[in-house]
Amino acid sequence: MPRTARIAPGGLVYHVLNRSNGRRRLFHKDADYEAFLELLGEAVERMPMRMVGFCLMPNHWHFVLWPRQDGELSLFMRWLSNTHVRRYHQHYHTYGQGHVYQGRFKSFPIQDDGHLLTVLRYVEANPLRAKLVSRAQDWPWSSLTCRRSPRTKKKLLSDGPLDRPRNWPALVNEPLDRPALEPVRASVVRGRPFGETQWMTKLARRLGLQSTLNPRGRPPG
Repeated sequence: MPRTARIAPGGLVYHVLNRSNGRRRLFHKDADYEAFLELLGEAVERMPMRMVGFCLMPNHWHFVLWPRQDGELSLFMRWLSNTHVRRYHQHYHTYGQGHVYQGRFKSFPIQDDGHLLTVLRYVEANPLRAKLVSRAQDWPWSSLTCRRSPRTKKKLLSDGPLDRPRNWPALVNEPLDRPALEPVRASVVRGRPFGETQWMTKLARRLGLQSTLNPRGRPPG
């Protein structure tokens, strides 16, 4: 059965993620992370795509993307994923040894207000929550760190629809409390838009995602 085409209108901001197959490592050494950043730069130049934030983790990654046109997100991700898989197999001689990713990428629209800042904090704090570093800015493979490099920022990163506060690194290092964290995780698990209730309801209806807003479990009889 052919795959259902994704509905990803331009102008919305998306939280995009994917994980390795079987939770195996995607990045085995620093050179793997560096090569993937170079690949991201190639992808951004080809489309072009506005990349607002990202974080590469050992077995998965998160992007915050802001496409301009309808369908641009899928085109960008298809080229990036296919090229990375091909280069991964070539480098590690793993053709015929299974999939690199667990499946297609996941994407969730984000309301471009304080909810976007919450998602960016969530994405850039991933290494801190995983206890890979003591400060989020010490992880070299995220937008929090790369924004401090003029060369990397010019090549890869774009400004988003919202300015980050001046104390942004301190905010990223401050743990999200449960009322802020749980809705982000619910968006990831359920595949639902992330924003205010009225905005989510309207957008879910527009994109055919109403089921992602329903409570889990059987409806009351």
